[in-house]
Amino acid sequence: MSYSNLKLFALSSNQELASKVAQDIGIEVGKSKVHTHPDGEIEVEINESIRGEHAYILQSTSAPVNENLMELLIMMDALRRASVESINIVMPYYGYARQDRKARAREPITSKLVANMIQIAGADRLITFDLHAAQIQGFFNIPVDHLMGSPLIADYFQRNGFTDGNDLVVVSPDHGGVGRARKLAAFLKAPIAIIDKRRPRANVAEIMNIIGDVKGKKCILIDDMIDTAGTITLAANALKELGATEVYASCTHAVLSGPAIERIESSAINKMVVLDTIEIPEDKKSDKIVEISIAPLLADAIIRIHEKRPISPLFELKKPSEQ
Repeated sequence: MSYSNLKLFALSSNQELASKVAQDIGIEVGKSKVHTHPDGEIEVEINESIRGEHAYILQSTSAPVNENLMELLIMMDALRRASVESINIVMPYYGYARQDRKARAREPITSKLVANMIQIAGADRLITFDLHAAQIQGFFNIPVDHLMGSPLIADYFQRNGFTDGNDLVVVSPDHGGVGRARKLAAFLKAPIAIIDKRRPRANVAEIMNIIGDVKGKKCILIDDMIDTAGTITLAANALKELGATEVYASCTHAVLSGPAIERIESSAINKMVVLDTIEIPEDKKSDKIVEISIAPLLADAIIRIHEKRPISPLFELKKPSEQ
């Protein structure tokens, strides 16, 4: 099918992913360039007519967060001034999502500020994956399509034989991620366990209690993001010490800051399954990390939105006959 009035543009953060998405849709990536001037100012150049087109901009606000955010805002301004019909932001990873409330006095709510900036720049829609706080959808006054990574993660484990067994348990690394763990557990038809973390006093190692049975089990930890990997590796080591036979980790967003790779390499984690919402640089690749592409799911979402069809089928695990 031809999508002559659909344009997909890629900025700096996810160019490889954008190429895969464009291929799955059956279009070319839009012609544009990003220039950074010697003083650090960013300029975006669009090298084709987009008047009356429906533009989709694929850009995660991952590191370098501020540069990627400014690229996106500038690109939106360029598109709007070129008489584009609609501006649809495809943001696999939404940066600043952890600053979603005032946890202490005089703190900013930066995820709301970012939402305001995106809307003022002219966005008509946001497509994103696994927001750190689901209520961020309410920070926008435009449609937000909040896609889930758990069906893709579940599909990987199912294809590798992790299902319908008494020796499998899905583990949430904290109380806040229980809903995410329940969703993956439902796909895999497995029970869940929860890790209860306590820090008795400042600068003292966390004490972990496990709610649930993990002894003699294969454990799958799931989180929305893995940043410095401190929480996930401590959890994996605790599960192993309590009798888990194998420990796997999974997440949607592989932020992998600071000592993350060293911690993962030296931990009890057998494999860590991540999605490619953030492009992993070569120096952060690891034999323990398995990367799954969201490109087919994103392409399907973009087509459904463009054709004004529901995206709710994308929230379910596909049957083997549908894959």
